Amino acid sequence: MTATIQTIDTPDGAFTILADERQRVLSSGWTDEPVRILGRLSAKTRPVAVREGETDAAAAALAYYGGDVTAIDEVAVAQHGTEMQLRGWAALRRIAAGEPLTYTGFAAALGQPSAVRAAASICARNAPALFVPCHRVLRTDGSLGGFAWGLGVKESLLGRESR
Repeated sequence: MTATIQTIDTPDGAFTILADERQRVLSSGWTDEPVRILGRLSAKTRPVAVREGETDAAAAALAYYGGDVTAIDEVAVAQHGTEMQLRGWAALRRIAAGEPLTYTGFAAALGQPSAVRAAASICARNAPALFVPCHRVLRTDGSLGGFAWGLGVKESLLGRESR
Protein backbone atom coordinates (compact mmCIF):
# COMPACT_ATOMS: atom_id res chain seq x y z
CA MET A 1 0.00 0.00 0.00
CA THR A 2 1.15 3.52 -0.80
CA ALA A 3 -0.02 6.14 1.69
CA THR A 4 -0.29 9.89 1.30
CA ILE A 5 1.21 12.25 3.85
CA GLN A 6 0.35 15.91 4.25
CA THR A 7 1.39 18.54 6.77
CA ILE A 8 -0.75 21.59 7.45
CA ASP A 9 -0.26 24.58 9.72
CA THR A 10 -2.57 24.91 12.73
CA PRO A 11 -2.65 27.21 15.76
CA ASP A 12 -1.12 24.27 17.68
CA GLY A 13 1.74 23.91 15.20
CA ALA A 14 2.40 21.62 12.28
CA PHE A 15 -0.16 18.81 11.98
CA THR A 16 0.68 15.82 9.80
CA ILE A 17 -1.83 13.34 8.40
CA LEU A 18 -1.05 9.94 6.90
CA ALA A 19 -3.91 8.47 4.84
CA ASP A 20 -4.28 5.21 2.96
CA GLU A 21 -5.30 4.84 -0.68
CA ARG A 22 -8.99 5.13 0.33
CA GLN A 23 -8.27 8.41 2.18
CA ARG A 24 -8.73 6.80 5.61
CA VAL A 25 -6.47 8.34 8.25
CA LEU A 26 -3.90 5.85 9.50
CA SER A 27 -1.98 8.18 11.78
CA SER A 28 -1.84 11.89 12.54
CA GLY A 29 -0.33 14.28 15.04
CA TRP A 30 1.26 17.61 15.80
CA THR A 31 4.63 17.29 14.15
CA ASP A 32 6.23 17.92 10.79
CA GLU A 33 8.36 14.77 11.11
CA PRO A 34 6.94 11.89 9.06
CA VAL A 35 8.97 9.38 11.07
CA ARG A 36 6.97 10.28 14.21
CA ILE A 37 3.68 9.72 12.36
CA LEU A 38 4.85 6.40 10.92
CA GLY A 39 6.19 5.41 14.34
CA ARG A 40 2.65 5.47 15.75
CA LEU A 41 1.85 2.43 13.57
CA SER A 42 2.98 -1.13 14.20
CA ALA A 43 5.56 -2.48 11.76
CA LYS A 44 2.99 -4.79 10.17
CA THR A 45 0.48 -1.98 9.51
CA ARG A 46 2.90 0.62 8.14
CA PRO A 47 2.49 1.46 4.46
CA VAL A 48 5.04 0.07 2.03
CA ALA A 49 5.54 3.50 0.47
CA VAL A 50 4.65 7.08 1.38
CA ARG A 51 4.23 10.03 -0.96
CA GLU A 52 3.49 13.66 -0.25
CA GLY A 53 0.11 14.85 -1.42
CA GLU A 54 -3.33 16.08 -0.40
CA THR A 55 -5.51 14.22 2.06
CA ASP A 56 -9.26 14.58 2.44
CA ALA A 57 -8.80 14.79 6.20
CA ALA A 58 -6.80 18.03 5.96
CA ALA A 59 -9.93 20.01 5.07
CA ALA A 60 -11.71 18.61 8.13
CA ALA A 61 -8.78 19.49 10.39
CA LEU A 62 -8.69 23.04 9.03
CA ALA A 63 -12.48 23.34 9.51
CA TYR A 64 -12.05 22.10 13.09
CA TYR A 65 -9.47 24.80 13.74
CA GLY A 66 -11.74 27.29 11.99
CA GLY A 67 -14.40 26.71 14.66
CA ASP A 68 -16.38 23.69 13.45
CA VAL A 69 -15.32 21.20 16.13
CA THR A 70 -17.64 18.57 14.64
CA ALA A 71 -15.82 18.62 11.27
CA ILE A 72 -13.57 15.76 12.41
CA ASP A 73 -16.45 13.46 13.38
CA GLU A 74 -17.03 11.80 10.01
CA VAL A 75 -13.44 11.53 8.80
CA ALA A 76 -12.73 7.91 7.91
CA VAL A 77 -9.94 6.21 9.84
CA ALA A 78 -8.32 2.78 9.58
CA GLN A 79 -7.11 1.25 12.83
CA HIS A 80 -5.80 -2.23 13.59
CA GLY A 81 -5.73 -3.71 17.07
CA THR A 82 -7.34 -6.07 19.51
CA GLU A 83 -11.11 -6.35 19.79
CA MET A 84 -11.02 -4.21 22.95
CA GLN A 85 -8.84 -1.56 21.29
CA LEU A 86 -11.17 -1.36 18.30
CA ARG A 87 -14.19 -1.01 20.61
CA GLY A 88 -12.32 1.62 22.59
CA TRP A 89 -11.36 3.66 19.56
CA ALA A 90 -14.97 3.54 18.35
CA ALA A 91 -16.10 4.71 21.80
CA LEU A 92 -13.64 7.61 21.70
CA ARG A 93 -15.33 8.82 18.52
CA ARG A 94 -18.65 8.98 20.40
CA ILE A 95 -17.33 11.39 23.07
CA ALA A 96 -18.87 14.73 22.18
CA ALA A 97 -16.72 17.84 21.88
CA GLY A 98 -16.93 19.84 25.09
CA GLU A 99 -18.01 16.79 27.13
CA PRO A 100 -14.78 15.00 28.10
CA LEU A 101 -14.84 11.74 30.08
CA THR A 102 -12.52 10.57 32.82
CA TYR A 103 -10.47 7.43 32.27
CA THR A 104 -12.84 5.76 34.77
CA GLY A 105 -15.86 6.94 32.80
CA PHE A 106 -14.24 5.77 29.57
CA ALA A 107 -13.59 2.31 31.07
CA ALA A 108 -17.23 2.18 32.17
CA ALA A 109 -18.36 3.18 28.66
CA LEU A 110 -16.43 0.13 27.42
CA GLY A 111 -18.41 -2.04 29.81
CA GLN A 112 -15.34 -2.68 31.96
CA PRO A 113 -15.39 -0.11 34.79
CA SER A 114 -12.39 -1.65 36.57
CA ALA A 115 -10.21 -1.62 33.43
CA VAL A 116 -8.96 1.95 33.86
CA ARG A 117 -5.38 1.09 32.87
CA ALA A 118 -6.60 -0.69 29.74
CA ALA A 119 -8.70 2.36 28.88
CA ALA A 120 -5.65 4.61 29.27
CA SER A 121 -3.64 2.21 27.09
CA ILE A 122 -6.29 2.43 24.35
CA CYS A 123 -5.87 6.20 24.37
CA ALA A 124 -2.08 5.95 24.32
CA ARG A 125 -2.12 3.61 21.30
CA ASN A 126 -4.48 5.78 19.26
CA ALA A 127 -2.65 6.67 16.02
CA PRO A 128 -5.15 8.97 14.21
CA ALA A 129 -5.09 11.70 16.86
CA LEU A 130 -7.70 14.44 16.55
CA PHE A 131 -9.94 12.30 14.32
CA VAL A 132 -10.24 9.70 17.11
CA PRO A 133 -10.35 12.24 19.96
CA CYS A 134 -8.39 10.59 22.76
CA HIS A 135 -7.66 14.11 23.99
CA ARG A 136 -11.22 14.11 25.40
CA VAL A 137 -10.27 11.69 28.20
CA LEU A 138 -9.03 13.14 31.50
CA ARG A 139 -7.85 11.93 34.87
CA THR A 140 -10.47 11.38 37.55
CA ASP A 141 -9.43 14.60 39.31
CA GLY A 142 -10.03 16.54 36.08
CA SER A 143 -6.34 17.05 35.31
CA LEU A 144 -5.14 16.44 31.78
CA GLY A 145 -3.28 13.15 32.21
CA GLY A 146 -1.09 12.22 29.26
CA PHE A 147 -1.11 13.00 25.57
CA ALA A 148 1.37 11.78 22.97
CA TRP A 149 1.56 15.23 21.36
CA GLY A 150 2.06 17.22 24.57
CA LEU A 151 -0.20 18.56 27.27
CA GLY A 152 -0.16 22.04 25.72
CA VAL A 153 -1.84 20.69 22.58
CA LYS A 154 -4.34 18.67 24.64
CA GLU A 155 -5.22 21.73 26.72
CA SER A 156 -5.63 23.84 23.56
CA LEU A 157 -7.93 21.26 21.94
CA LEU A 158 -10.11 20.96 25.05
CA GLY A 159 -10.28 24.74 25.35
CA ARG A 160 -11.33 25.08 21.70
CA GLU A 161 -14.05 22.47 22.23
CA SER A 162 -15.42 23.97 25.43
CA ARG A 163 -16.35 27.25 23.76
